Amino acid sequence: MGQQETVATSLADTVREGIGAALAQVDADLARRYPGDPGTRQPVHTVYVPGDVFAADTVRSWGDQALAALDEHAPDANALAAVLGIPDTLAADVHDRVRAKLTREPVEDLRIDFEDGYGPRPDAEEDEAAARAAALVSAAYENGSAAPYMGIRMKCMEAAVRDRGIRTLDIFLTGLMEAGGLPDGLVLTLPKVTYAEQVTAMVRLLEAFEKARGLESGRIGFEIQIETTQSVLGADGRATVARMIEAAEGRATSLHYGTFDYSASCGVSAAHQSLDHPVADHAKAVMQVAAAGTGVRLSDGSTNVLPVGPTERVHDAWRLHHGLVRRSLARAYYQGWDMHPGHLPTRYAAVYAFYREGLEQAAARLVAYVAKAGGAVMDEPATAKALSGYLLRGLDCGAVDTAEVARLTGLTRADLDALAGRPAATV
Repeated sequence: MGQQETVATSLADTVREGIGAALAQVDADLARRYPGDPGTRQPVHTVYVPGDVFAADTVRSWGDQALAALDEHAPDANALAAVLGIPDTLAADVHDRVRAKLTREPVEDLRIDFEDGYGPRPDAEEDEAAARAAALVSAAYENGSAAPYMGIRMKCMEAAVRDRGIRTLDIFLTGLMEAGGLPDGLVLTLPKVTYAEQVTAMVRLLEAFEKARGLESGRIGFEIQIETTQSVLGADGRATVARMIEAAEGRATSLHYGTFDYSASCGVSAAHQSLDHPVADHAKAVMQVAAAGTGVRLSDGSTNVLPVGPTERVHDAWRLHHGLVRRSLARAYYQGWDMHPGHLPTRYAAVYAFYREGLEQAAARLVAYVAKAGGAVMDEPATAKALSGYLLRGLDCGAVDTAEVARLTGLTRADLDALAGRPAATV
């Protein structure tokens, strides 16, 4: 018993070593292409504000308008729950958390738009707006009024607007540098991508800026908007999204689905353009598979049905938006676009209900997995990873609290990060 018994084998060590050598390049490619979740917070939404509308008080103004809409059209927990179909057991908690969120941090991610929401302007006007945006963003991070993530959407890399987009980006980034440097929450969006070469061009552009300003190589990342048919299926019949992620050379942070441009490019009539249309589901399924394991996040699109007007019309728009957000969450699109302050109450109500209604079950399954105790569901390591990710996303957005997760699971944030396969949590 004191010595380990020798078992019989038939293969020489050289066989194993030869296979290892043959797969060394594959091992390296897997590690490079599929690094896993970056461990950073993913915002639950992105708010787009035209460059000439963005102001120092935009974030606070959106929160105040959202609170006013809530007070007018759903003044208490029961009223909000009745409109949205939130279970009675969750109504008070969800309502209180939504109000607190709108007071404390109404916008998680804000993009100052110099593309479709801004349109063509005289060069001097766009120059001034880009410089002004940089000054306001820098000041917001300095005085604590910024959203956690902020940046611009430039014009695309197509020939007609390419030079204008490059100049606007240069002015904005230069303005940030002159005001003290790039904020940690900086996010840039490249729209209407049709060819992977346009992504490569964005990489070269950012490399040149980093070199010019003495920044670390790779400091600046960007989002890719998937809103053209060519970004999903190329002229040669091959899927394109994965090629775009590869072309970004590690700088792609997320893929954003563009509801209306993509629907229109597929010939969908205006009345039926929606993020739950079959063409949208196909595009997002391709995005989801292409991004899986790469560390590139996904964002769904938006609805253009605004919650404005009489209460009955606001309630109809709220129910539509709430249902679409719930649908996206169930399909693992944990971020989306919001186009109006009135969308914020239903964004957060849907997100908070989603995480709170599954909290106890997810916690119990994770406890059983860690304890190897078994139970009604036999979870695999991959499912434990998903359960941990679910709890972490709930923590990040304020749907659940650290104390209650610790009480239900006995696990720390670091424990959850490890189970989810994430590096140590960062902002």
